[in-house]
Amino acid sequence: MTSAEPSTTVVVVTWRGAAHVTACLDALAAQTRPHRTLVVDNASDDGTAGLLAAHPSRPRVLRLRRNTGYAGAMATALDQLDTPLVAWLNDDAAPDPGWLAALEDTLDEQTLAAAVTSRLELADGTTQSTGVRLTADGRGADLTEPTDEVFGFCGGAALLRADAVREVGGVPAAFFCYYEDTDTAWRLRLAGWHVVAADRARVQHLHGASTKPGSPLFHRWNERNRLLMLLRCAPAGVAVREVARFAVLTAVLPLRRMKQPAANFDPRLRARVLAEVAARLPSTLLARRRITRIAALGRGAIWEAWAGL
Repeated sequence: MTSAEPSTTVVVVTWRGAAHVTACLDALAAQTRPHRTLVVDNASDDGTAGLLAAHPSRPRVLRLRRNTGYAGAMATALDQLDTPLVAWLNDDAAPDPGWLAALEDTLDEQTLAAAVTSRLELADGTTQSTGVRLTADGRGADLTEPTDEVFGFCGGAALLRADAVREVGGVPAAFFCYYEDTDTAWRLRLAGWHVVAADRARVQHLHGASTKPGSPLFHRWNERNRLLMLLRCAPAGVAVREVARFAVLTAVLPLRRMKQPAANFDPRLRARVLAEVAARLPSTLLARRRITRIAALGRGAIWEAWAGL
């Protein structure tokens, strides 16, 4: 690759994105920094394919035969890249013209950082995310105030060093959707990398255009993937504690006789989460061993430095 070639491939994952993917591609076409665009279409059946083919920016399109979720599509895209940097961008996000330049410049300045996250703003102007923090119970939670360094990046709009991601095991495709970003950031930190924020890299985000926050599927993926992430990345005591807490609460919920509980307090949904975690436990523990082998820092050190902040 010559110096004149783009440093970044922007990966846009779409599924039934006909209502908003054009605005995303329009915003990418207006970027001040040259780049490549790869759209991974998760077997959309709503006319998305036609819109992608007709867009004047002529993005490269990788159409999958089935819906592999955001995590699966990102994992597939990582194998298709030949640029040193990869940007993650939701199909319902529209970055400002200087977005990519701000992210690239930040990584150039922050040589110890493997990822830089954007400032995501909702349609009403409120801030959705300036990065991700790690809670005391091992959840990834959005920050809304500017800060230089963050625990993790928001997968809706971020820039990463592609080789660093590959070296820590890539994107966890089996997560399907949610927590693939926090899991990736955690593994990067274990390998000794930093994660930073670029507040001037602004993105307008519809949020939840493809999946519905608060829905049973949303809670199923969130709860399952949080536990899997902890089993992969957290200190053993933390992971066992949180799985046990989840199981105990699941067992006692039927005794509380809650009227129309939220989906994440539905015992049937929670039982399914536990079953899925149990089914994935052998592969998850193998992944934990691989993560341990490549780690430059201890799990306890990362937890003590970032959990609950």
